[in-house]
Amino acid sequence: MADLGSLTSGQNAALLIFAFLQADCRSSEYEEELFSLGKDLHLTRDINFNGPRKDVLDDGDLETDGHLCSCIAPADIHDIQPSPELQWPRNQAEAAAIQQVAEGLREIADQIEHNVVARATQNLSKNIFTSPSEQWKDHLTQEVVRVMRQGVGLEHLPQERVMMALTLTLVKGVCEQAPRLLRTLFNTALQYVSSGRAR
Repeated sequence: MADLGSLTSGQNAALLIFAFLQADCRSSEYEEELFSLGKDLHLTRDINFNGPRKDVLDDGDLETDGHLCSCIAPADIHDIQPSPELQWPRNQAEAAAIQQVAEGLREIADQIEHNVVARATQNLSKNIFTSPSEQWKDHLTQEVVRVMRQGVGLEHLPQERVMMALTLTLVKGVCEQAPRLLRTLFNTALQYVSSGRAR
């Protein structure tokens, strides 16, 4: 499995966090926020091309190549939900490593007992809602350390990966409850992961 340290810096860290948060979206509001964030950070693209249409006149005339103007999609295409696709690095090995680590982190997160995550998510949410965003990274650190000290029953797994999975699970749990916090919490998680605290 790829080295976690090499995947937790720069664009790779953002891709890793985004790939983790994107899996198994249960809320349409959360999914919309995630899609918007991914687009803004150039991590995703809409493979259904639901973006704003270009201002092109569709007068029904033939184009110079003999075809009708196809620049404007039919009106019903905008009913299709955006389908985000991550913009993976061109280096196939690097992209595969990020995907593998994200999948591994999701598997670890699935193994962490639900009541531990639910309580930790509730604590983190409470602390985030009652403090300025500048303190969120500290709250995230405190909650991860508290849960790791308490133990999650996964001592047989690499602890740096357990901490990373726990960190991202807490962030996702809060964001699913309050999607409007996604952008700020994503940035907080990115700072946290890049600083090496989740390793």
